[in-house]
Parts: sequence; C-alpha cells; structure tokens
Amino acid sequence: MVSAAEQLAANLNFSALGKAEELKKRIWFTLGALLVYRFGTYIPLPGIDPAAWDEIFSKNLAGGIFGMFNMFAGGGIHRMAIFALNIMPYISASIILQLMTTVSPTLEALKKEGEQGRKVINQYTRYLTVLLAVVQAYGISLGLEGQGTVVVEPGWFFRIATVITLTGGTMFLMWLGEQITARGIGNGISLIIMAGIVAELPRAIAQMLELGRNGQLSTGLMLVVIVFAAVVIAFIVFMERAQRRLLIQYPKRQVGNRMFEGQSSHLPLKLNTSGVIPPIFASSLLLLPSTLASFNQGQGPEWFITVTALLGHGRPLFLFLYIALIVFFAFFYTAVVFNPTETADNLKKHGGFIPGIRPGERTAEYIDYVLTRITVVGAGYLSIVCLIPEMLISYATVPFYFGGTSLLIVVSVTMDTVAQIQGYLLAHQYEGLIKRSKLRGRRR
Repeated sequence: MVSAAEQLAANLNFSALGKAEELKKRIWFTLGALLVYRFGTYIPLPGIDPAAWDEIFSKNLAGGIFGMFNMFAGGGIHRMAIFALNIMPYISASIILQLMTTVSPTLEALKKEGEQGRKVINQYTRYLTVLLAVVQAYGISLGLEGQGTVVVEPGWFFRIATVITLTGGTMFLMWLGEQITARGIGNGISLIIMAGIVAELPRAIAQMLELGRNGQLSTGLMLVVIVFAAVVIAFIVFMERAQRRLLIQYPKRQVGNRMFEGQSSHLPLKLNTSGVIPPIFASSLLLLPSTLASFNQGQGPEWFITVTALLGHGRPLFLFLYIALIVFFAFFYTAVVFNPTETADNLKKHGGFIPGIRPGERTAEYIDYVLTRITVVGAGYLSIVCLIPEMLISYATVPFYFGGTSLLIVVSVTMDTVAQIQGYLLAHQYEGLIKRSKLRGRRR
C-alpha cells in the first residue's frame, strides 16, 4: 500500500511553483541577494590602478593559487574588487573551529549543548573570520604596494583603507549568506560561491571558443571537453546521491497499558562525507609554490625554483601529490565531521541497535569500519573527478573553470538547492491536501 507522502512525492512537479507564494518570495529574495553580491565584485578597491593590476594578474598570477581563489570569488581578485576576499575567510574559520572541537574539551562540550552551544560556536567563528580577513587584507595591501604602479599612493592610509574595505566586504557577504539561508532558499554561503563560479563560466566558454578560433584547440578536442563535462556532471550527481544505509532496529516498548511494536530505520552514510574540502585544500597547498614564484618573478634559491618546476600543472609529481593530498584530506575531514563513538552512544541512548552488533563500543567499531571502506571509494571518486580535468587544463590549455573542483561545487550546491525547493513544494502540497480534507469534513 503506497502512503500519501509517497504519492505526493511521485506526483511532485514544478508547475505547483506558481501557487507556492512563500517559495516564490524566497526565490526572488535569493536572486536579489546574489545580484547584490555580483554588483560588489565589480566595484574596485579604492586607491589602485585597475588597468595596471589587470595586466600583472593576467601575466603572472592567473595560473596559481590566485587563479583558483579568483574562480571562487567570481572574478573579484582579477578586478581587485571590494569583495576580493569573498567568503573564504569565513569558510577557513569554520573549518578551523571544526578541527578545534576535536581537540578542545570546551568546544566539544559546547557542541553537545545543542542549539545554544551552536550559537556560541557560530559567534566564535565570526570573530575568527574577522581576524583572518584582517590578516589576509593586510597581506594583500602589502602585496599590491610591491607590484610597482598598482597603488596610486602607497602608505599606511592605503593599507588601513584596504583592510577596512576587504574585511567589511567579507563580513557583509557573511551576513548576506546568513540572510539567504534564513529568508531565501538553499545554503547562502554555498550559493555565493556557486554564483561566483557560474558567473565566470561564460567568460571561460568564450575563452575556449577563442582558443578554437585561433587553432590552439581543435574542434574535436572541444567536443571531447563538452562531452566530458556532461559525463563528469552525471557521475558527480550519481556519486553524491550514493549512500550506505545501516539498518537500525528499535525494540518493542510499552507505554502505559499499550505495547508498541519494534520499529526499524536506516543510518545513512554518504559515500563522500568530506564534500569538496579535500580538492580545495590539496589545490591550495600545491599551487602555493608557483604563486610565490610568480611574486618573485622566477627569482630565488635554486632548490625553490627546482621544486616549483616539478610542481607545475600536469607534471607527474604534481599529479601524484594531488591525489595523495585528496585521499589524506578525505579521510582526515571525514574523521572530523563524523564521530562513530558519538553516533553509537546516541543510538544506545534511544534504544537503537544494529542487528547482530552489540550496542556501544562494538557498534562504534562497526560504523567506523563501514565508514572507512566507503571513504576509500569516496576518495577514489574525488581523485578521478579532479585528476582528469587537471590533465586537460595542463595539456590541452582548457580554462581553469572546467576543473573538477568547480564542477563539484556547482553540482553539489545545485542538488542541495533543488532538493530544498522540492521540500517546499511538497510541504505546499501537503497544506493543500490538509485544507481539502478539512473542507470535506465540514461538508459532511
């Protein structure tokens, strides 16, 4: 017998969007907030020469770590806009706080306090975001002053103005992301990053077409890239939806004089628990030497120049270390965000158990065993998705925006947002069903 919820989910369609007024308001609010963000990426930082910076960035910095961060910032670093830091300090602060909860008893206790503890940790995250943004903004101001004629009037006034402007831009984006999450649709922080990547995608496509027109990319290779991007997107969707479900059994329980039958549910374990963090961390670490070499214009110790050459895009050492770091961060971040012992304790507290496994320590060991096995598959999936585009970027001069990290972010965020929209539509249909049921009851 199919339940009413399953019938609604099967008949769910986006034609109901026109009747869901609350959902339409949320979508329009989200689009308006993202438009404000895109407008801010075109306002240049006060006190710089945009043309001089554009020339330096295009010649020396576009292929290093700044190129990757420029992709996340929606071109804000290339234009050195007031949103050049984007939301990255907030993401870094969130990751640092997550790591600290595993080593700090105070933060771990706050995490277990529920909603109140989460609010305190969020406040700590904001403070750390301000600190990271100030440090990064000051570093950018010093870097700009060292780039010749980029800064019109170097000095402390420019540095202070840059720190205030870039830090203020990051805090505004953090607030904007929270507003999108609360009053819009989807996760605001993730949507801001995705909007930056998608907004720069037309320029990347135009760049690829221009390479084809100049003969640097053959028509066959361009078709291969397009087909490959479609296959990778389908592969990402399949793998991001993949789960390993552990059967959880609850015993019979008696409430008063009534006996309730035992129930069963599932503990879903995502194949890729770590998300897009491993590729981002791995890329950042490996692109750091080439970025420093770009700042020094190829000058420096001989060993540093040799290491920079070996870690160039597409080099065997670069690809090997890229895969190794992705695998390492996949296991490391999974261990940070998922605690088998805590999960086993919660199951035991509520009377749940895995059939054939003793509650408590044995359950934690079993969950950890399963999680380790699926993380191996998840790390392999991340390595494949990120490695092949990296080779295309290196050997076929395909734009950086077709890399695995950017596709991972866009597809994952799109899936989460569509799922939330479907949830609102399903709730709207439920409300309509309840209202019709009440009307029928009154007529009778």
